[in-house]
Amino acid sequence: MEFQHVPVLLEEVLEGLDIRPDGIYVDGTVGGAGHSRQIASRLTEGGMLIGLDRDPYAVQTASERLADLPARVVHCNYSEMREALDSLGIGSVDGVLLDLGVSSHQLDEAERGFSYHQDAPLDMRMSQEGLSARDVVNTWEEGELIRILRDYGEEKFAPRIASAIVRARENAPVETTAQLAEIVREAVPQKFRREKNPCKKTFQAIRIAVNDEFGHLHLGLQAAFDALKPGGRLAVITFHSLEDRIVKQQFAAWCSGCTCPPDFPQCVCGKKPKGRLVTRKPITAAPEELAENRRSHSAKLRVIERSEADG
Repeated sequence: MEFQHVPVLLEEVLEGLDIRPDGIYVDGTVGGAGHSRQIASRLTEGGMLIGLDRDPYAVQTASERLADLPARVVHCNYSEMREALDSLGIGSVDGVLLDLGVSSHQLDEAERGFSYHQDAPLDMRMSQEGLSARDVVNTWEEGELIRILRDYGEEKFAPRIASAIVRARENAPVETTAQLAEIVREAVPQKFRREKNPCKKTFQAIRIAVNDEFGHLHLGLQAAFDALKPGGRLAVITFHSLEDRIVKQQFAAWCSGCTCPPDFPQCVCGKKPKGRLVTRKPITAAPEELAENRRSHSAKLRVIERSEADG
């Protein structure tokens, strides 16, 4: 299947990054190069786009689609951004984009095992190596399953679903997405089975656990911000409230200055803000984009600028 990538919030991202023709930019989740092609096409001599991705198929596809532009693609997780830039002899950059979550191609390619809409072997590995969804479903203890369903999926029926998974695997391993989806549907109360996506939260939670998405997000945000030049910008697109909360809180921490108690007559800590919010509130898709791209419905864009002289 061809790797289709309709970039979400494209114009808003380009405006948020405030692209300089001779700047150096990083797309930490290059995917099908939808955003990257538009960024790289605005660069002139001296400018460069560095694309990163943990998915080897995305790396291959993006390399082909960026071949005629000032761009390089590196196979790595965006949390390893510093190492990737060092390998290219790049010290600091003018902007970084992180488009989080699972790509539409990964969802649409049934054999990757991300979707509950199509039957396929349980997998969900973005990197196509290491821990799989099958491992999580069949080997993790019930308590751990409850934890990830609650923490990563905000699933109110986490105990019922985890218990049902454990009972099912006692008879035979849970091998496919269809099997897992049926277990979830049978576990939730009957009136909730009529909901459009009763499996959505469970699949999200397992995918996040398999790919350690929140661990990489914390590391990747710091790596991206540290790589910025003074005045450089970090733009992050999130697709659910848990991701957005992490980004919002980290941006707020970078933008906070003095940490002295409020009753101190003057500042003694000397701490200054490291960043400035470019977007006070998250940017969401316009009605025209919502009508054309279903993936844009839950997308939120936040942008921060590194201070000229941070503390």
